[in-house]
Amino acid sequence: MPYRCRLCGGTYCADHRLPENHDCPGLENWNDPGGVFDSGFDDSVDDARAGSTWVPSVSVGGQTGVFGYLRGNMTYAFLAAMWLTFFAQFAIVPALGYGTDSDLWRAIFVLSPQHPEYVWTWVTSIFAHGGIFHIAVNSIVIYFFGRLAERYLGSKRFTALFLVSGILAGLGQVAVQVLQTGTVVGGVVGASGAGLAIMGVLTILNPGLRVYLYFILPMPLWLLTIGYAVFTVFNIYQGGAGAGGVAQVAHLIGLAVGLGFGQYVKDEVRSPSSMRFGGRRGGPGGGRGPF
Repeated sequence: MPYRCRLCGGTYCADHRLPENHDCPGLENWNDPGGVFDSGFDDSVDDARAGSTWVPSVSVGGQTGVFGYLRGNMTYAFLAAMWLTFFAQFAIVPALGYGTDSDLWRAIFVLSPQHPEYVWTWVTSIFAHGGIFHIAVNSIVIYFFGRLAERYLGSKRFTALFLVSGILAGLGQVAVQVLQTGTVVGGVVGASGAGLAIMGVLTILNPGLRVYLYFILPMPLWLLTIGYAVFTVFNIYQGGAGAGGVAQVAHLIGLAVGLGFGQYVKDEVRSPSSMRFGGRRGGPGGGRGPF
């Protein structure tokens, strides 16, 4: 049966009858002193506008304002930032005469132990990657797991988790490398730490989430997380923080941050027991994701 929204007057299906589920523009003017809609699914509720009779806005993508468009879509925004940064790394900057071995290229994209004071690289290194396979794998993980995590946490918390875990993972990686080798060489790039933080959060909030290892082998998410953690610790024991040319410590830190954050918020987030990837938004179904 169709439902008519009392805020915007639109007609929607049963899965989208709640105003926050169809990104109702009427929420911008909703006076919600009790925080009814401030559930993590709708980060755009703004009580400060309750007393205003007219607020100028720009409609983007069916929502109000640029920030309204990003609400619920930060996973896609981060993926776009990753690929744009990748293009800048290997097309734009080299075209200006600064190759991947230049000091300028590294100063822009690489979080290095030589220059930890380059604070912008704490963030740019999250979106930069070492090659097409590197960014492809991270994109797959973030695309499938990020959407569900963002749905659980809300866009604000998801954004904070992504950036903070990525920064801590990168800094931790270079710190351990310096302590192990005693030299300031190398550096770190990639969103693997943030991706594993997302995986850690979901392990706490939905441990039974069914995932497919390499798109083939089905298993619950908690088993995949434990297996990956054990594998990473073994690699660090055998070959150090950068065993196999991989930022092993960054992966482990990101996973730990996600597990800790998931434990912190698990009693206060409103989350569905499962979620369909694809099809109708917010509808019931078995949540699945490949890894």
